[in-house]
Amino acid sequence: MSYPTSQDDPSPRGPLSNVRVIEMGQLLAGPFCGQLLADFDADVIKLEDPGRGDPMRQWGRNTSHGESLWWPVVGRNKRSVTCNLRTAQGQQIARDLIATADILVENFRPGTLERWGLGYEELRALNPKLVMVRVTGYGQTGPYAPRAGYGSIGEAMGGLRYITGDPESLPSRTGISIGDSLAAIFATIGALVALHSAQRTGSGQIVDSAIYEAVLALMESTVPEYELTGYQRERSGSILPNVAPSNVYPTADSSSILIAANQDTVFRRLAIAMGRPELADDPRYGSHTARGANQGELDDLVSRWTSQQIADDLLKLLEDSGVPAGRIYRAQDMLADPHFTAREAIVTVQHKLLGDFPVQNVAPKLSGTPGSIRWLGPELGEHTDEVLRDVLARSRSDIDAMRTSGAI
Repeated sequence: MSYPTSQDDPSPRGPLSNVRVIEMGQLLAGPFCGQLLADFDADVIKLEDPGRGDPMRQWGRNTSHGESLWWPVVGRNKRSVTCNLRTAQGQQIARDLIATADILVENFRPGTLERWGLGYEELRALNPKLVMVRVTGYGQTGPYAPRAGYGSIGEAMGGLRYITGDPESLPSRTGISIGDSLAAIFATIGALVALHSAQRTGSGQIVDSAIYEAVLALMESTVPEYELTGYQRERSGSILPNVAPSNVYPTADSSSILIAANQDTVFRRLAIAMGRPELADDPRYGSHTARGANQGELDDLVSRWTSQQIADDLLKLLEDSGVPAGRIYRAQDMLADPHFTAREAIVTVQHKLLGDFPVQNVAPKLSGTPGSIRWLGPELGEHTDEVLRDVLARSRSDIDAMRTSGAI
């Protein structure tokens, strides 16, 4: 069965068009998982508190009219239904919708849904194939499970914050909510794996995605490095220790270029481009290990060379030489770059109030069944009547009564 995503949506059906997702929770970790599924045409029905909605509707930079520029991104392709989960009638609406769904995504603190009579055992009795995706700071089990968990805490506990930033400063953070987003990405992988299993076995399961574990999963070999050799990675600023040359280098026109020439063959190409081919055979720089041991000295050498070059000329030389290099992009650079344009990495979608709205496109690209952005984040409760009427077969009078009671 293929579920409708909008009454007036003319776009072709995507690869998840037969999948219905009920999204609960708010802010970023759960909703980003919902966004990723919706990007590939899953029918994502987002349940939001009446009158308030997801705080993401107010987060981030706003326009002069008070419109959030973050909400249209994370809310895209979803249907918004108001539902007061703190009321018995709202809880029943949720149960009825979940009974029709393939996946439930939630990121409340553990125990919240159980208190509302919406725990997995109760829901599985209604829908044995249900995949329940639970995104939290610490997971559903363990001594820290009941704690409030934010992305920033997960980044710290997972080890990312300690090694991020300048070695002379306190641990830093990236300028985005990387912990929440990582947990959402792993939640999405888990949801699709569990959905595949449910289709084969007829039995759903819980996907337990913890923010700190999602961060930990990206920490490479830091744990065995410490446990087996006593080596503790520290903050290293713009470099990766013992990987050289791979850094940001200055140019003569006050720009900066990132050069990654740490592989043996690539370093030889860089040495030739620098007019110093002998460097590739120098015992101090001739191997990965040697370059790592002399990282500071080698970076200084490369910097002295790049600081005499104009950025555009340098990039052309490095490109012709087969040396990976590039500028450090901001939004304005992305919007002007022909490669972004050719691959439609950023597309323009119509916003009801703001008109042309540039937004990052769906990733990854699928050759046969690509995802798409069909609409931006909806208004609060925009699809309430549509969903209750078409999915739950509620009458006009029933819907009006629910609204009067405060359930929707």
